[in-house]
Amino acid sequence: MSTSVDTAVPPGTTPDESGRLDGASKLRIFSVLAIIVLFTEVSPMQYVMVSAALRQIAPTFPDQGANINWAIIIFGVVGAAVSPLIGKLSDIYGKKRMFLVCGVLFMLGCVICAVTSNWMLFLIGRGLQATAIATTVISYGLIRDLMPRKLVPIGLGIAATGLGVSALAGPLIGGYVTEHYSWRALFWFLFVFTVIMIPLLILVVPESKLRTPQRLDIVGAGLLGAGATLVLIYLDKGQDWGWSKPTTLAWLIVGLALLVLFPLVEKRASNPIMDMKLLFNPKVSVLLFVSLLASFMIGYQSYATGYMTQSPPSAEVVSQVKDATWTQVKAGAMAQAEAQAKASLPPGVELPPGAVPEEMVYSQLPPDMVKVELNPGYSYGDGFTLLKFATHVTLAQSLIAMLFGFLGGLWIRRSGARLPLVTALVIFVGSALAYAALSHGWQTQALISAVFGIAFALYYAATPNLIVEAVPARQQGISAGMLGVMQAMGAAIGLAVATAFLNANPVKAEITVMGTPTVIKDIPLVYADKGYEVSFYFIAGAALIALVGAVIMRHGRTGATGGEAHASHN
Repeated sequence: MSTSVDTAVPPGTTPDESGRLDGASKLRIFSVLAIIVLFTEVSPMQYVMVSAALRQIAPTFPDQGANINWAIIIFGVVGAAVSPLIGKLSDIYGKKRMFLVCGVLFMLGCVICAVTSNWMLFLIGRGLQATAIATTVISYGLIRDLMPRKLVPIGLGIAATGLGVSALAGPLIGGYVTEHYSWRALFWFLFVFTVIMIPLLILVVPESKLRTPQRLDIVGAGLLGAGATLVLIYLDKGQDWGWSKPTTLAWLIVGLALLVLFPLVEKRASNPIMDMKLLFNPKVSVLLFVSLLASFMIGYQSYATGYMTQSPPSAEVVSQVKDATWTQVKAGAMAQAEAQAKASLPPGVELPPGAVPEEMVYSQLPPDMVKVELNPGYSYGDGFTLLKFATHVTLAQSLIAMLFGFLGGLWIRRSGARLPLVTALVIFVGSALAYAALSHGWQTQALISAVFGIAFALYYAATPNLIVEAVPARQQGISAGMLGVMQAMGAAIGLAVATAFLNANPVKAEITVMGTPTVIKDIPLVYADKGYEVSFYFIAGAALIALVGAVIMRHGRTGATGGEAHASHN
């Protein structure tokens, strides 16, 4: 990439050393912002699409059961490990340049996921796609470097909630292509979207001139990623393997050991992915703690609502099980009748085809011979397609989130980011409790989701502004990377714990055929109400603790300045 493209500044611009577009026209400024935001929307857009489409993806990998959630969990774990590295690389080599690298890796992951039916290859593809998480982290620094300071809070609010592609077009397009083609078309669409965005980024967005030479902390990233993965595997598989078995506990013990080793290594690293001094700065540490716990809700809400509404009604499942059982009963009755007829024939004489009429055999079977009950059963399940889920549930949430992302930016510029964050977390707690306690039909879920859209927007508008206000520009890359780690890890942890709850509460069918003992059979791809309810209560508790952290937070109580308080360090 040529230097002229990277550092080009429009005529009439009077940038500071970071390349800030203080003298550029409004059209120029908002064009740059729009392309940055559109490019970063590929990460939330894939999350919306893939988490909502897991019900369609699962049959391709029938042996995975609830572990299909690792299609989402792996995205968070890998994203948490690589985002700080990519954030550092953006400080060294340029934020725009690393945007492009992330785009290429994301496209490669899309191709792998679109063509493979191998679970491990699919997870590798999802891991490559996880580099897109870093684009959001990089965008915070790029917006701070390029936007006029008075527009930074609004720009970060818009960047956090997007321009509507992921919120609106994501579910609608994802639903359409899945319904008319297959779930693989989701990844081809994401591939094409990125192909279109890359040249626009090259042509429209200038490169930030701010550089911070430093070394990469690959060891730290490896310890964090490996430790988190091992702990999440324990949480996910403990129910199946036995929580207290030594071979199961080994995953937890090794994972925790790596996570304990992580801060010790970081203290000695010359350029750590998590600056321990910065981590213990109250402005940063409290925010990271809040973000970790709040992201439990972010990670679980879209998955749960999509999966529950797209599951078939329980009556349909009972009917399917009963039909399958009747088929087996009829086959057994027919085999018995044919055996009896053949026994009455002379030796060596074969029974002619059709000698035993099926209708006659079936008519002798009592109509109530097969009984099926779900115990435990479930009360959710609307049988939605992905497109119907998008139009009936996520559309209102997305529109509200778009509006409040912009309004949140204005609020933050006027009054600071702490109160919007507190408001968001109050709604997080209330929404999680409502999902758990109220009816699980789509109408109720749509109403709760619409309210949750307010919190979603305010949360993502507040957190990057709090980071920008907390640290100097030259620490923006590492601090935003740390925020990205906590948000990605929180989403992964929340979904992993929820997966354990779901695995512990399968739906079971009690099948009774007259004259035989009752058979109990797990129903694949559906889970008892208790699994979802316990998950939401757990997440409400985590959000409540995060709320306490936001309430005691000392900074973010005055209007956001776009980092002007640290301008002397720029």
